[in-house]
Amino acid sequence: MPTRLRPADLLRLTDEGANGVLDGRFDHLLPDTFPALDRWATRLHADDDVDVWLISWVPDRNTELHDHAGSFGALTVLSGALTEFRWAGDTLVERQLDAGDQASFPLGWVHDVVRASDTSDSTGEISPDAPTLSVHAYSPPLTAMSYYEVTEHQTLRRTRTELTDLPEGGSK
Repeated sequence: MPTRLRPADLLRLTDEGANGVLDGRFDHLLPDTFPALDRWATRLHADDDVDVWLISWVPDRNTELHDHAGSFGALTVLSGALTEFRWAGDTLVERQLDAGDQASFPLGWVHDVVRASDTSDSTGEISPDAPTLSVHAYSPPLTAMSYYEVTEHQTLRRTRTELTDLPEGGSK
């Protein structure tokens, strides 16, 4: 189903969600301690047009190369940093998204996301225990994700499609 929302709308919603987390409006949804071994996610908002999620990232757990099926996406990094590997047609392009950075994803965007290995705390020290958090929005709400592998000929091959309403391969 088409969406009325555009990437700029989703960026605004992820920014508002991040501000809400920082302001304590979603404290009732947060765990006492973020899981140390697996990504964690909770839905901050849902309606017919959009889902907004808070995701916690842990070291060495990537999402796998994937798309968001028929949904636009956007994110705001709340704390820590993420590394994104995006398919650019014949190669993977890497970029780091630090706290405060935003990114949007049009239809057909294929990427893998992982917690950046050099996430640091406010003193600049690397802090493996500090949560890396991001707020994501999908419109229309996420219903499926397709996963890919890069072939020896530098092309993409879809390996599977999964019906899901969970973001970035996360768990609740």
